[in-house]
Amino acid sequence: MIPSGEEVGDRNLNTGLAIKRVLDIFMSGIALVFLTIPLLIIAMAIKHDSNGPVLFRQERIGKDGKPFMIFKFRTMRQGAETVTFGIYIDSGNPSITRLGHFLRRWGLDELPQLLNVFRGDMSLVGPRPTLSYQVEKYDETQMLRLRVKPGLTGWAQVNMPSAVSADDHRRKLEYDLYFIRERSFGIYLLTLLRTASVALVGARR
Repeated sequence: MIPSGEEVGDRNLNTGLAIKRVLDIFMSGIALVFLTIPLLIIAMAIKHDSNGPVLFRQERIGKDGKPFMIFKFRTMRQGAETVTFGIYIDSGNPSITRLGHFLRRWGLDELPQLLNVFRGDMSLVGPRPTLSYQVEKYDETQMLRLRVKPGLTGWAQVNMPSAVSADDHRRKLEYDLYFIRERSFGIYLLTLLRTASVALVGARR
């Protein structure tokens, strides 16, 4: 029996997803090993810089609407999230610690999400994970973002490192949807390469 074009497409997609998962595990695992000392140094610096835990944990929404706990290095003063919840935090916000400004500028606060990638909550590349109250406001088009695992970085982030206005966020959604439609190995690798170049200029993802 000759498989239909749809069956071939599904098979190729599943194969591609399996390869990406293997790469996610391998690359995040290698990164965690090689970054052990830098991660410990950052953790100690955070403890020295301000009171509070080293890691910031927050529930985010992943693939198919499944919630998970995301990890970040804490960049704000203890308890600030209760005041700033749902508010865009720019670089001048007084809630951000001295070290937090540095970590945010270079994207170092996101490094603990390598654990999320290794565990399978996230992928190295995909739409950035959002909060439940944001997902509750999604329209039918925005819900498409939940078809794939959220990413440590994404096609939207490398094309638009920062977004403030509503128009910026609409354009980011278009980039996310393009990535979801393509889901190719090429765009996966290209996003990782462009993320490295963005990080080198100190842009905030």
